[in-house]
Formats: sequence, structure tokens, C-alpha cells
Amino acid sequence: MSDLKARIQGIRDAFNQALDQVEGLKALEELRNQYLGRKRGIVKDLLADLRTVSKELRPELGQAVNRLKNTVENALTEKLEALKSGESTGDLQRKMDLTLPGVAPELGSLHPLKVVNRDLIRIFERMGYEVASASEIETDFYNFEALGLTKNHPARDMQDTFYVTDEVVLRTHTSNVQIHLMQESKPPFKAIMPGRVYRKDADITHSPMFHQVEGLVVGEQITFADLKGTLEHFLKQLFGSDTKMRLRPSYFPFTEPSAEVDVSCIMCGGKGCRVCKNSGWLEILGAGMVDPVVFKNVGYDPEVVSGFAFGLGVERVAMLKYGISDIRMFFEDDLRFLSQFT
Repeated sequence: MSDLKARIQGIRDAFNQALDQVEGLKALEELRNQYLGRKRGIVKDLLADLRTVSKELRPELGQAVNRLKNTVENALTEKLEALKSGESTGDLQRKMDLTLPGVAPELGSLHPLKVVNRDLIRIFERMGYEVASASEIETDFYNFEALGLTKNHPARDMQDTFYVTDEVVLRTHTSNVQIHLMQESKPPFKAIMPGRVYRKDADITHSPMFHQVEGLVVGEQITFADLKGTLEHFLKQLFGSDTKMRLRPSYFPFTEPSAEVDVSCIMCGGKGCRVCKNSGWLEILGAGMVDPVVFKNVGYDPEVVSGFAFGLGVERVAMLKYGISDIRMFFEDDLRFLSQFT
């Protein structure tokens, strides 16, 4: 028995030494046949020699031979994988000119609406505004009634609303955030409300889904002069220090007085061109002093607090900023268009 055990150990040592010297697939296959060959293999010969061992010793020696067989098989498999990997790498290196410069990965870019929306938010954050949000699916109360648009109010027709139910809508403006904010906060505060809004309108300048940024400032002794100064600073930050602003009287259901805000044409500098229809001015946003009715609806005393609100469309700003004539281009996912904005 001791002779056979010594023979098994000697075969194991000789195999390990031979395996270390193998450098190719052909040599490995020859080593496999030498040890595991079906007709004349070293391990097969060992199994045959077990017939000459007594029945008492045969199980123990049989297990030792099987362990040797498994060791040889596993070692040959690992060596095969290592050789294949090495040859693949070598083939690749022989075919590849490692002195050539690498291929730069194609970089993505932000969507133009994302760029403009980010710029708008950053300007107001530098002015001390917080960013507020609320649900895009809203009740009739927060979207209309709390803003003074009671049932059958004619101004509701201006909104072209998507109704989910009789009392639930897709919000038509981010003004619903103003109501939530005033119910949850005490003055003074100033905040902007960026987000998606929805209206049943679609052409080259309107989309059923678009983006707004609204602002609200509430406190004591807030005046129209504060509104004008805020908007003038904002527009200069957005379009440049040479930008001029003018206010035109207008009507909005939840502000009084109200104004349309124009900026000097960013294309011609106010001289008159096709974009501004030779007027030198471009309409950019709407604004006004918060109607006292709105304050009463959220539990504020309009005799104590006052405030102003404003709102603008992100798509409108992006179209002016980049000279885009069709709003639908923002939503068509044309990479030739979108890749221009880095």
C-alpha cells in the first residue's frame, strides 16, 4: 500500500512540474493525453493496478486515485482557460496599433429646455428665492377657485383645461403651488415654482404640455415698484445688461393691477426686425400685484400683507434665446437639433 501511495504522490509532483512548463494549447493537449488518455494514460494505469490490491485496501487507494484524477482535470481546465485568454490578448495586440490615438466617446448634452430652466432657477436662487413644487394633478379648488376663478368664471375659458374628473384637472399653470405655499407658510417669503403644465392647445408656438416658472413674493409693504425692480434685474441677468424692459397694462384673473412685460428684441437690439415684427420689443412674461381675494382665500389679511406674482413660459424664453421658430422641435427627439446645445 505504501508503494502505491508513494507512486500516486510521485505522479502528482511530476504532473505539476510538467504543467508549469506548458506554453501552448498543443503541449497542453499532449499532457492531457499522457495523464488522462483513455487507452494509455497514467491515471488509467493506476486504476487498473488497483485490481492487484487487497479488498481491504482497495477503497482507500481508490479514493486517492480519484482525488488525483480530479486534481489533474481541474488543473488542465484552468491552464486551458489561461492559455486561451493569453492567446486572445496576444492576437488583439498583434492586430491593434497601440500607437494610434484612442477614439473619444461621444458626449451627450442637456436638453435646451433643461438649460434654460436651470438658468432661470439659478438667477432667482441668487436673489434669495426658494424653489417650491406641488402635484401636476390638482383639484379644481387649487387650480382655479382659490385664485379667484370661481365656477363659470369667463377667464376659465383662457385655460383650455384637461379634466380628469369634474373636480380634478391637469394643472394649467404652476399657480396652484402658490396656494399650497401660502397655506403652509407665514409671510414674509419669496419663492419660484418651476414645473410642467397642461392645456389643450397645439401649434408651432403652443404645446399641450409645456413648462412654466412662476414667482411669488409676499410680505408687508410690497409694492409694484418692487415687482418692476425684480423683473428688470432678472431680465438683465437672463438676456444681458443692455436689455431694456417695458410694462403694458393687461388683465390676469388673480393679479390686480396686472401687466405684460416686454424686453428689447434680443435679435436686433431694439432696432426692429422680422422676429419682433419691426417693433423692437418681444413679449416675455406676465406679472402683477396679488389680488386681495387670493389672500383672503388662503387666510391672509390683505390689509396687512401684500405681494406680487409673475410667470413665464420656459419654451418661450428658449425660443427667443436660441432663435427657434417651432415649439414642436423641443419634443421631437431629433438628435441633429438637440446635440447643438452643450
